[in-house]
Amino acid sequence: MVLLPKALASDAVTARFSGASRADAGEGFTLLRAAATPATASALRQTLTNLKPVPLGLATSGGFGDRLGMATPGHAAAMERSGAKGKIAPIFAQQSIREMTRTKRTAQQVVDDATFGAFEAGWSLELGADADHLKTDQNVLDCVGAGFTFFTFDPSEHVDDEAESADEPTLRSKVAALPWARLDDDWTSLKQRFLARPLDAGGAELEFDEHVLAKAAAKYGAALAHAAALHRVLAATGAPYEIELSVDETSYPTTLEEHAYLALELKRLGVPVVSLAPRFVGRFEKGVDFRGDLLALKATLTGHAAIARAFGPYKLSLHSGSDKFSVYGPIAEATAGLVHLKTAGTSYLEALRVAAAFDPALFRRALAIGHERFEIDKKSYLIGAKLEAVPLPADVADADLPALLDDDDARQVLHVTFGSALDALGTELKALLVAREAEHEDGLARHFVKHLAPFVPHAALPVGGRS
Repeated sequence: MVLLPKALASDAVTARFSGASRADAGEGFTLLRAAATPATASALRQTLTNLKPVPLGLATSGGFGDRLGMATPGHAAAMERSGAKGKIAPIFAQQSIREMTRTKRTAQQVVDDATFGAFEAGWSLELGADADHLKTDQNVLDCVGAGFTFFTFDPSEHVDDEAESADEPTLRSKVAALPWARLDDDWTSLKQRFLARPLDAGGAELEFDEHVLAKAAAKYGAALAHAAALHRVLAATGAPYEIELSVDETSYPTTLEEHAYLALELKRLGVPVVSLAPRFVGRFEKGVDFRGDLLALKATLTGHAAIARAFGPYKLSLHSGSDKFSVYGPIAEATAGLVHLKTAGTSYLEALRVAAAFDPALFRRALAIGHERFEIDKKSYLIGAKLEAVPLPADVADADLPALLDDDDARQVLHVTFGSALDALGTELKALLVAREAEHEDGLARHFVKHLAPFVPHAALPVGGRS
């Protein structure tokens, strides 16, 4: 149902809602009843224009991946409860190509489900839509057509991790083999730009020499060429856009020098980034807190943030950001709010928490699928879960099932087998969430308040304040 002020409910406006019935709701309002179809979602975005995704610029932002298409009301409630509304820009429609493939959802379904969820929540401010981990031209075009406005380029398949430990002859060979024509560059010119004079990185200490530069170029040069090609495809559509570059799913941390190389070369190639996701030190695994040396991470965050300000400005993006509670405060402070938080699987786990509490048999089936599929489904993820540490469904009492959602190993096993579980149980899980709508929304809100609250005091710009 759509409730519109009569002044807005003209014949031209109501005609957008194909097949809708119309009734006088009294007190100056008109009530429209329309099916939840793609056409209705489009009509909502045309009529309530804040529901149409837009580029969000440098505002502190948070992405809420929603694999079921039912979590946006809970995400919006968390924005309200945490004080983030109006300070942190939300991206309610966020999904990677990998997630869309495993959930068998289209890009348009992702955007439309978020539209309906934001409408249901009464969301009144602007919002974005993130097409995550795009790797091909067709990925880009599909997501432009669906109305996404934030495009995360993932050139990780073009990152050469072997450069990390290559000897000098091998490194020289890798540099010589770079796609220099696509980069509109050559090794001599690159050295001139980076080695002829010190780079002012806003306080970050950069130690470039020929070896360091060669390693950065060998590691990331082909990835830059791929990102530039994706940008040309995106720009040619004429659609509004902003770009994030993601190199977080690689084997080795991104050094400060490599980050500077990426930033300056993106600028030279004319690829405007609103955010960049380096591979930080330590382990950012799915669905659990940061694992590693927190002091070392804090030290490098300061340098990465300085580079982002000096060579952008753009935001640092925290991928696999779900449940990294020990990191939120330090990264919000280090970046002074020039940060984007990206979450996804934790919302699915909150849906399973509802199942654990209210349909133990359904949850046990999801857990059984986790045991069956984990070794296969984990292959595209960087995680450390031990399957043998996760109890079998028959070995856990009903009352103890919800506690598995607080166990790191169980969380990760359930997290990465979501596609297999939804193939088998998706219809039943969605029906349960409809029946337990209030509990689902409240659980999401409480969980995400913990994600958002540390960023609120450091919010960089008012929502809508672009730079």
